[in-house]
Order: sequence, then C-alpha cells, then structure tokens
Amino acid sequence: MREKLIKISPKDNLLVALADIKAGESVTYQNETYLVKNGVQVKHKIAECDFQEGDVVVMYGLPVGKATTFIAKGEVITTKNVIHHTGGFSSEASEYKWTAPDVSDFKDRTFKGYKRKDGKVGTANYWLVIPLVFCQNRNIKVLQEELESQLGYKHKTSHKINLDVLKEASAKGASAEEILKMDVLNLNSEKQFSPFFPNVDGIRFLTHEGGCGGTREDAIVLSKLLAGYIANANVAGATILGLGCQNAEVKYINGFLEEFGVLGKKPVHILEQQQSTSERNFIAEAVKLTFAGLMEANEFKREDTPLSELLIGLECGGSDGFSGISANPLLGYVSDMIVTLGGGALLSEFPELNGVEQNIVDRCIKTEDAEKFSNLIKTYAQRAVEAGSGFEANPSPGNIKDGLITDAMKSAGAALKGGASPIVDVLDYTEVVSKKGLSLLCTPGNDVESTTGLAGSGANVILFSTGLGTPTGNPAVPVVKVSSNTVLAEKMSDIIDFNAGTIVTGEHTIREKAIELLELIIKVASGEEMVKAENLRQFDFIPWKRGVSL
Repeated sequence: MREKLIKISPKDNLLVALADIKAGESVTYQNETYLVKNGVQVKHKIAECDFQEGDVVVMYGLPVGKATTFIAKGEVITTKNVIHHTGGFSSEASEYKWTAPDVSDFKDRTFKGYKRKDGKVGTANYWLVIPLVFCQNRNIKVLQEELESQLGYKHKTSHKINLDVLKEASAKGASAEEILKMDVLNLNSEKQFSPFFPNVDGIRFLTHEGGCGGTREDAIVLSKLLAGYIANANVAGATILGLGCQNAEVKYINGFLEEFGVLGKKPVHILEQQQSTSERNFIAEAVKLTFAGLMEANEFKREDTPLSELLIGLECGGSDGFSGISANPLLGYVSDMIVTLGGGALLSEFPELNGVEQNIVDRCIKTEDAEKFSNLIKTYAQRAVEAGSGFEANPSPGNIKDGLITDAMKSAGAALKGGASPIVDVLDYTEVVSKKGLSLLCTPGNDVESTTGLAGSGANVILFSTGLGTPTGNPAVPVVKVSSNTVLAEKMSDIIDFNAGTIVTGEHTIREKAIELLELIIKVASGEEMVKAENLRQFDFIPWKRGVSL
C-alpha cells in the first residue's frame, strides 16, 4: 500500500483511509499532513479541512452530507457529526458528453450462447417450474425432488454435513464442549450426476408468497414478473402450476407473454389443480409435460454469438467503504465496454441513486426518459416518507460500520456501476429491456428484490459487487460476484468470483481489471465457468410488491 489516504475527486473535502490509522498518528497525503487524533478504521473517512456546523460534506464530487457540529481537520466522519444531505435536481438535462472506452481487443470476440426464436440469445438454457400462487409451493417442491434427482440435476455440493459423527459421539457420552470441537464437514461427499438432457443447464423451481390475497395490482405485477422470467433469453420454456381461483390469472400470464413477443415461441405448459381429479394425477401430468418440454429444450445448442448480445445487469449488496473506489467503478467500466460493443446494460436500485439524480437526468438521451426517471424516483421517495421513513434510512448497519454513513455517500459510490454511457431507456419495475445501450430499472435497493427484477427485465448475466460479502444468486441468470477488497475475496472465496481489491492497493488499474472481468464474463456466458452462486445452488427469488423497500 503506497498511501494510507486517498481523495477520490478533486472536488472532495473528505479523505478515505486505505488502512487503519492509530490515534494520534500524523499522516501525509499530497504534501499535506493530517493529525488523526482519535484514529480511523480502514474504509472510513476523515475531514480534509475544518467543518463548521451546516457545512456541506463532499465525496465523489457530490454533496453526501452536512456537518451537525464543528469537525476538525483530520477528525473521523461519523453518524454523530454528519447527517444525510443531497443537492437538488430537475428533469431538465444539461449537455452531456462521454468518451467510449477502447474495445478494439474485443471487437470480433464471441461467446457461445443459445439463440431463441424471438431473436434473443441466452447465456444458459434453463427450464422453469413456477407457481402462480403460493399454495402451489409444496407441489413445486415435490416436482423439484423428483425431477432433479431422477434427471441428474443435483449438483455436487462443496460441503455436506455429517451428523453421524455427532450422533455416535453423543451416544458414547461426549459433552457439549467436545461436540463443538468436532469436524462435521464431509467434503465432496455427494455424488455428481450427469444430466439426462445434456443441453439443458438446469431445471429451476421458483417459489413465492404471492398470487392471491393482497391487492389485484400485486397479482398482476407478479404475473408480469413471471412472464418476464419466461421471456428471458436464458429460459427455454416453463411449467406453470396454478390452483384455479387465484388472483394471478392465466390470462395475465398469456397477455404479458404476448406483449413480450414469446407467446407461441416458447413451450409454456399451464396446469390448474382444481381441474385435476387428484393431487397425484396433477403431479404426474406436470411431470410428463415438463419432460416433453425438456426434450424440446434439449434441441438447443450453444453457438458463436457476438458480444453485442450480452445484457448485463448491474447490482451491489453488502457494500463497504471501498465499493465506490474499486468494484463499482469496475462494473461501470465493463458496462461502458459492453455498450460500446453494441450490447446492453441495466442499472437498478433507485434508492441508491439518491443524490446523483442530476447526473442521471443529464445522461438521458430523450427528454421523456429524464421526466420518467424524475417522476419515478420522486414518487418512490415520497412513499418512503409517507411510510415514516426515507432514503436516508437506506444504509444498513453493515454499510455504516464499514464507512458508508449516509445514503448519499452510499449512492454516489453505488451509481458508479452504471459507468458513463448515455441512458437510452428508463423502465419501471417488470418492464422488459427493448433497446441496446444503458437502461435504468426502478427496483428497491434490497439485493434479492432488485436482482429478481433485473432477471425479469431481461438481463442474461448479472454483475454483483460486494464489500462485506453476500451469497445472493438467481435462478435464471448467472450472478458474478465481484469483491471490492482482497480480504473479503480470500475470506469468502466460496462465494466470490472476482477480486477487484487490487485496484485499491494500486496493483492494477480499473481498465486492467475490466479486461480481466470481461474475459470471465465471456467464459460464464459460454458455459465454460460456473459462478459460485450456481455451485452453491443459491437461487434467490423475491418479487417486489411495490411497497416501500429500501
């Protein structure tokens, strides 16, 4: 580590600690000396100058807080001396220019994808088994147990718990203290099966708590989300189980499939239990229809495909004080590369665009998109206030502990995932991407709700940055987990796919790591490398009910 402090933007009046600094230690940065009286932990910030009460705190070149008391130069910034604050914005865009990255080395590169009848290309070939309503979750689980075990889709897990060791020790009179010292991990103990359908990458079973009760709007939104999953290029077809009287009606699913241009172009089998003579016959019919669908899905084979068919979802979760320095700008650079190559990128998490709205507005190519974004985020913010909260409540305890003490500070770093390319479209939740380039998608900041939305809107690969670590994955889209720091990458190597921590230490530039990450994306998109979430069978699916979720 060459420095202990770093300043991200010339406009900033905060410095980020790149290492722990002891109380009373003097640290020099760019010929200026800072006395850190109380010490500062790595990733946290110190004042570059004296702040008076009410002074605006700036980071990433943007207002991210306001001093609530006098803060001396070199003093640590905390929730006790700084509160959330952002600058204002309007829906009127200023002139915007950007410089596209050099992608000459990737111009003629391809990945091996699955070409669908609607013209889209998938990075995987999945069959979905979906409930229209929560009371079908048990039947989904029954189908999962039978189909996965008998068709060879039970992956070898990285670990399996061996309770026999503990049972035998207990029977022999072992104490609780002795039990706690025993090794119960039986590594690689589960048999690896070979899929009966070699060209089908997996059968994915979604469960949820919706489809009935709640509001009719909730059921319609859920139907549109499920239709979006079926329309995703990574999906060959689906088996859908309903009861028959639920609010999420079959007509909604078919209507949205037609809207998304896949009705009749993908096999979709819908069964309703109230039309069956027994649960046993209902399950048997679902098994036969799914098997027939898998036969059709197995006809697809991977083909060389230009990188312009990549649609990258951009997500972050468990962010830390380094996320905005390494992992998020790295994702942004890769996003710009994909866009320059003719592909698409999708930026979500509207609560984490709080404070950078004007930059987003300025980047919108069309006035109507700038206005749509402004209306969506203002409405979202107002609903949060009406619920007795607000965007300022977005940072989690883990975020704050690792140096992200205001939502504006978190958002300014999180927004970097979207790179610098112009914005070609603004989508509300469950709307599907229809244009190449960078689009925005209104979702919560909640990791799984947002990732669920990205897949439902068409992403065929998701890049997920994290500084604290999270196992989040998705049933329909491979999720590439990018660590902001090397400590996390080494500590949680079973969930991290890529380490961006060497950007913080100065070992690599963002461009160097972006080239390396794009190479990994190509391997993942070609089925040559499995992401860690897939290996751990971390298939998270949580629909957003459009309530207040930060």
